Amino acid sequence: MPSPLAAPLALPCGAALPNRLAKSAMSENLADADHAPDGRLERLYTRWGGSGAGLLVTGNVMIDRGALGEPHNVVMEDDRALDALRRWATAAQSGGSPTWVQLNHPGRQSPATLSKAPVGPSAVPLRLPGAAFRPPRALTEAEIEGLVARFARAAGVCQRAGFAGVQVHGAHGYLVSQFLSPLSNVRTDGWGGDPARRRRFLVEVVRAIRAEVGPSYPISVKLNSADFQRGGFSEAESMEVVEVLEAEAVDLLEISGGTYEKPQMTGVPQRASTASREAYFLDYAAKVRGRTRVPLWLTGGFRTRVGMEAALTSGAVDVIGLARPMALEPELPRGLLDGRVAESQVAPRRTGLRQLDGLLEVSWYTWQLHRLAAGREPDPGVWPWTVLAGMAWDTLTGR
Repeated sequence: MPSPLAAPLALPCGAALPNRLAKSAMSENLADADHAPDGRLERLYTRWGGSGAGLLVTGNVMIDRGALGEPHNVVMEDDRALDALRRWATAAQSGGSPTWVQLNHPGRQSPATLSKAPVGPSAVPLRLPGAAFRPPRALTEAEIEGLVARFARAAGVCQRAGFAGVQVHGAHGYLVSQFLSPLSNVRTDGWGGDPARRRRFLVEVVRAIRAEVGPSYPISVKLNSADFQRGGFSEAESMEVVEVLEAEAVDLLEISGGTYEKPQMTGVPQRASTASREAYFLDYAAKVRGRTRVPLWLTGGFRTRVGMEAALTSGAVDVIGLARPMALEPELPRGLLDGRVAESQVAPRRTGLRQLDGLLEVSWYTWQLHRLAAGREPDPGVWPWTVLAGMAWDTLTGR
């Protein structure tokens, strides 16, 4: 029998995905000095475009060059880099994989080296040791409305560049997620104070994007199942947001979880019940499936074809997201679809120092993306310390 991974998926807007495997967003950090894509991103996405994936999603495209999450983020504020963006979109989709742009604003999660005056819904600093992040300034209502317009304007740029859709990053503690959380949003005006007002920013962003791109252009949202912090954005509130997003005609909802303060999306630590079932947030997906008809996309922890097929067959999810495996096995979707591959062989090298391994793994996978972008093959045997030293050198030399 054909694998459920190979089944096409019709989206509410009328577009369709050719199969159920999606390359989820990983921040490439590969823009040029003016925050435009160049040949490196074209090479990387040409490789992924030939992977057989039913969907590719870019990583962390920022809507404001004054608010970066990383020094080499692509920025979409206007049409100044439209030709380069068109080349990127063409390269990514040359193999038949529709490609969506993930739109994001870091809010208070903009490093101190990049932002002297970060902003957020409220003046609530990150609870992290050291001085890597400056305390944010609370946005004014006029600034909030301006950011809603920026998201919409960026989506219009995506559409004109030829990308097949957009995703709003509403997870992992970035600005949209900060508005949703009662820990980072302590406003008492129309943008905070209760769950309905805390989710208003996300709702207004989705509405503005829809007005900009029209009814037939796919809009996705990446949403935390919870932020896993006491008193923070809860699973119950997340399910309420899902129901609201269905009413706003969102086409695909990607489920994740965690923030910089509590990085559950990295996979450590996970509850045994979800870890044993391979996917990190499958329990949540199964619960929310009974409350929405929006197609659900689950990313995090999938490694075996059997586990992926079981998740689809259960009806809990509609799309399987692959992120880190695609850094080491860029043709993985095709192998899963034709039956040649039964399991991803991703196995990052670790130092054994628990406090450092999370940071080092991010650098280790980014290093693999940069090798692919340079036209080279991944190097799964490279040690984390070697990667960290190499990336530090690249930063110092401006590469």
